[in-house]
Amino acid sequence: MQPEPRHSVVWSSAILVCALISCSLLPGCQQENNNLENTVSDTASLMDAPEFTQLLFFPRTVARNTPPEQAVDVDVTLEPELKIGCRIFTVSKSAPTIIFFHGNGEIVSDYDEIGPMYQQQGINFAVADYRGYGWSDGVPLVSTLLSDCNQTFEQLRSWLSSEGYSGEIFVMGRSLGSACAIEVGVNHSEELAGMIIESGFAHTLPLAQTLGMDLARLDISEEQTFNNGGKIEQFEKPIFMLHGQLDQLIPVWQAEKLHSLAGAKAKELQMVPGADHNSLIAIGGLLYFQTIRKFIDKTIGAVPDWRERRKQYREQQNRAGR
Repeated sequence: MQPEPRHSVVWSSAILVCALISCSLLPGCQQENNNLENTVSDTASLMDAPEFTQLLFFPRTVARNTPPEQAVDVDVTLEPELKIGCRIFTVSKSAPTIIFFHGNGEIVSDYDEIGPMYQQQGINFAVADYRGYGWSDGVPLVSTLLSDCNQTFEQLRSWLSSEGYSGEIFVMGRSLGSACAIEVGVNHSEELAGMIIESGFAHTLPLAQTLGMDLARLDISEEQTFNNGGKIEQFEKPIFMLHGQLDQLIPVWQAEKLHSLAGAKAKELQMVPGADHNSLIAIGGLLYFQTIRKFIDKTIGAVPDWRERRKQYREQQNRAGR
């Protein structure tokens, strides 16, 4: 399967086949017995084979470009000779920050036009790549994906703190990145104000079957996959989910199931009418970003001052008079 374009961003139609990674390999997850450990090791080893990774990942290698205005590049060091490229679109050191994990066919620089949209909403927006994507080092592997995301989050959070950024932090993931966001959320809940999921999934096995993966011969269970549904039960901070009403890759029932399993009392699922897996921003437009800002404000208790309320009222009156 080949990646599909959406706007200036490239989205993958094979985003989540790589869900065969076991959470038992990841920080914060415990193996119950030696038999499970052996099964997990065998599965990860199998899925790291080239014949599988060529189907699971769609990395694009590009030279580092010049960051847009009010954006800065931050490299995350996973190993002495292995760095991951990240880009942070900044608006204010007191503003809330989203740390974002993208889809499988995307790279950091694909967000050079989207990052400023978050800035316009008063949100700092940090985008992280994966191994072998963009100008990042290494080769993408199933067995390292989520552990890498934990390290990436920790180092980005550390950078924000050292640079004086004091706003609340939210983790966000789209499609494949939803597994990363949920993994980070479970392991770093106390450091987060909330979680945002776009085009996420609850169960891996039905999705992999849809994409043509014969999981029966591997004899694995849902608990040996990303296990998003099982993990999100542990996250109790506010959660906001966005999903395309016409998504055929990850059907609406997956989003509804993920929402129902979420352990948070404050949780919301917004369907975007007319949007498929790759067109939420194209269909939602400015409202997409405003809705995310509204969730953040509700979560952190931010209330616009009288000047902002007056401005919003005038804009509403102007639109009504058209």
